[in-house]
Amino acid sequence: MKTIEQPASAWMRLPSGQRIDLANPNPYAWTDHDLSVRLARVYRWGGESIHPIPLSVAQHSLAVLELRRVWAPKPLTVDQELRELLHDAEEALLGFDCISKLKPLLGDPLREVSDRLSKAVAVRYDLPEWTDEERVEHKRADVACAASEALYCAGWTEHEISHVLGIIEPVLKVDPLARRYECTPWEPWPSAVAVERFHVELLRLLGLRGRRQLPKLA
Repeated sequence: MKTIEQPASAWMRLPSGQRIDLANPNPYAWTDHDLSVRLARVYRWGGESIHPIPLSVAQHSLAVLELRRVWAPKPLTVDQELRELLHDAEEALLGFDCISKLKPLLGDPLREVSDRLSKAVAVRYDLPEWTDEERVEHKRADVACAASEALYCAGWTEHEISHVLGIIEPVLKVDPLARRYECTPWEPWPSAVAVERFHVELLRLLGLRGRRQLPKLA
């Protein structure tokens, strides 16, 4: 008897009770809260931390967004801010933040799954494509946050950051999140705190969708 070959699938349960097939992601399979919870449970630096808890991708995403706000010569649009906030959102669905130097060793399968999830996020939130200039500015903020996290959160020395990790962006002296959230600089947030702050910011930006520019934040 001839059997019918089933398409590959990789189902994952979500905090809301919904599920997503990571091999064929439906952009509407998750809730905004699912994304916030999952990003708060995915850790940077392979989970390594000099603090009692690791740094979440949710906190990192908010830091990159805040740094882009500070460094931008003019206020970012709602779409630009939303894209910054969600720049690592596929990791919430994938379930881990792969160490950058490991990605080439894992090869095309990881890249293909990550690309599918990134496209699903872009469709779900109607994110615009990066321009070349925007991508450069985003990367600058992303790498500056990474250099700073490496020192203040993961325990690498400044010499190791440049000579072992190969990160040449200078370490930040000021935590971009400290003033906004009145938190201890460079200290990882508990998961519940990261969930709440990421979710609030995501809903704020989605609520502002349709305005051409954001009002000035206090």
